[in-house]
Amino acid sequence: MNRPSLMLSRGVARVTEAALGPYQSAVVRIGFAGTWLLFLLREFPHRQELYGPSGPWGWNLAQQLTADNHAFTALLWSDGQLWFECFYTLAVLASAALLLGWRTRTASVLFMVGVLSLQNRSVFVGDGGDNVLHLMAFYLVFTRCGQVWSLDARRAAQEEAARARGERVPADRVGPVLWAVLGAALGTVTLTGRFDNGWLVPALLWTVWAGLGLWWAVGRRAAWEQPRILLDVVANILHNGALVVIMAEACLIYATAGWYKIQGSRWQDGTAVYYPLHLDYFSPWPALADLMSSSGTIMMIVAYGTVMVQIAFPFTLLNRRAKNILLVLMMTEHAVIAVVLGLPFFSLAMITADAVFLPTSFLRRLGDLAARARGRLARRAGRTVPGPRSPEESAADRVGFTA
Repeated sequence: MNRPSLMLSRGVARVTEAALGPYQSAVVRIGFAGTWLLFLLREFPHRQELYGPSGPWGWNLAQQLTADNHAFTALLWSDGQLWFECFYTLAVLASAALLLGWRTRTASVLFMVGVLSLQNRSVFVGDGGDNVLHLMAFYLVFTRCGQVWSLDARRAAQEEAARARGERVPADRVGPVLWAVLGAALGTVTLTGRFDNGWLVPALLWTVWAGLGLWWAVGRRAAWEQPRILLDVVANILHNGALVVIMAEACLIYATAGWYKIQGSRWQDGTAVYYPLHLDYFSPWPALADLMSSSGTIMMIVAYGTVMVQIAFPFTLLNRRAKNILLVLMMTEHAVIAVVLGLPFFSLAMITADAVFLPTSFLRRLGDLAARARGRLARRAGRTVPGPRSPEESAADRVGFTA
């Protein structure tokens, strides 16, 4: 076999045999689910004005807009207050489930439905961070983001340990019940004609539902080894493809933002950062904003540095050391934006998008530190907890019904 063919075969094997970037996909899952959960909880007192049926952007106006742009939102299935309250609660619970990694596949789908429904209900109350969250919620459905740092991974590890000891593992009952309930809800919505604004989301929901059922049926048959391998390969390909799309999306965001900034006269003369610091809407700490903007040199360095970092970042992926340095700079910049300009959720969304490029070694050390801290807290509480497990040790990415 010649060298190109050998390299191609190795590449195909790498893409199909394993779901790559387990720690990176877990960080993306935790980051975006946590960001959305915090946003929903913070805006809970204001939920009526933002997304409610009697808010400033009324139900009729939202219906007219979605009829034109064909955006999906379950909040327009009814204009009743009870439906809105139940759906908002469902969005909070789905975010918490995805954050913890409980029934990750189903949680990711419900998370996507919650994000799309709320954001498309009132499109004029979001910012750039909401746009990133909107896209990433869709991509997360295709990932196997519960391989590590999740309740699914812990449950699979416990089941594997029980089998190794020769113990009988009880059949999963929660997954099939959850699958049946959601299937009945999906069928009801379809038969009543609620999916009237496009085919993409309904097709995706039905495909995921059917795939989970097939996954469970194949997993119950010990003799069906080849179908299990095929399903595992398909899941790995979808995961790895989605991870590449998430990385490409982050690069595209920074590249386009940087090139558009170059064309602006305020960025060219180095004064672009000065003006937002003196807008009341973006000045939660006026004294801090005045301190930062007191030096024209600092303002110019920040403006030029922002443009250079954003344009250069996609090209630094070819060099690991340069990429890591720019990651630190960009995350620091977003942390400063969160504090100085009062945009915490935008910054959290962008930091999470950046985290997909973090080195695996760093993330594993971070996980070990968190596990040790959890162990110390557990010992103080008088109980013990299991130590961290790597993806190779965990059975979370094996075929099984984890709806």
